[in-house]
Amino acid sequence: MPIIVNLDVMMARRKMSLNELSEKVDLTLANLSILKTGKAKAIRFSTLETICRVLNCQPGDLLEYSKDDPSNNDTDI
Repeated sequence: MPIIVNLDVMMARRKMSLNELSEKVDLTLANLSILKTGKAKAIRFSTLETICRVLNCQPGDLLEYSKDDPSNNDTDI
């Protein structure tokens, strides 16, 4: 998928553990882990907003588009 999730980078910058973030945003560790590893297919804007508020960042700090992602084999336009 050409969307890269940089949640782990922002957590490291804020010196926050996954457990701590989980408690502050009221999401399970499993769901945060799916997001952190880039395996999530979607994210609610309300969840993104809460994560940004807790980590004091912008959505662009967490999400990045990369057209050079080798796993993107889509040929549809």
